Amino acid sequence: MDLGLADRTVLVTGGSSGVGLATVRALLEEGARVAACGRDADRLARAAADLGAGSDRLLTGVCDVRDADAVREFTVRTAEHFGGLDGLVNNAGQSRIKPFAETTAEDWRDELELKFAGVLNPLHAALDLLRASPVASVVNINAVLAKQPERRLMTTSAARAGILNLSKSLSQELAPDGIRVNSVCLGLVDTGQWTRRYAASGSGLDYERWQAELAADRGIALGRLGRAEEVAFAVVSLLSPRASYITGTGIDVCGGVGRSIL
Repeated sequence: MDLGLADRTVLVTGGSSGVGLATVRALLEEGARVAACGRDADRLARAAADLGAGSDRLLTGVCDVRDADAVREFTVRTAEHFGGLDGLVNNAGQSRIKPFAETTAEDWRDELELKFAGVLNPLHAALDLLRASPVASVVNINAVLAKQPERRLMTTSAARAGILNLSKSLSQELAPDGIRVNSVCLGLVDTGQWTRRYAASGSGLDYERWQAELAADRGIALGRLGRAEEVAFAVVSLLSPRASYITGTGIDVCGGVGRSIL
């Protein structure tokens, strides 16, 4: 199926690894032009080399989403390089594992700043460009923690819930401008952090069996962790003009974790 993304321009934050990189790859495969930013210059360079796309299809830049000026500069450069902007994927972020009793006021501020700046700064920078596109779409990468909080991830769960709420509000406010806003809520995805945790665990199990036990412990119905490309499929689908009647929704990509129907 042609998703209608050929020659469309999409900006992806946190695009140098994991879900962000998989999304960049999937967009390039659909014929889109992609601008990808990340904080680590070396990782971004390796990702660009691995993707093998020319400058007419891929633009990269070092950028911290908490720096509004840097985000604006990269967004302007994207529009100048490709001639406009049709989609935005807000992917930058990480999890904070800390019990409440050990969580400081600074921890809360840092977590909330990262999660909200990761959506607000790129969207503020891109808004006029998206208004000019006939197929504008924003996808916020979130987590099922937004709806199913975990005690060990209290700050991240609270911040994620706020972003899910914000995404719904944005979908309503921006709809008259022709801009769709949706969320993709992740469960456990097999990225570098899990291979590092496996290596540090000293487990005698092979990685596949270790994953299966982790999945059982977390209540994942499919019995395994997700893959970055499985998340990217949902993201790219929502960016597609074929999803033109979908806005304000959240798609869970989590292997069936949890029993909530909402």
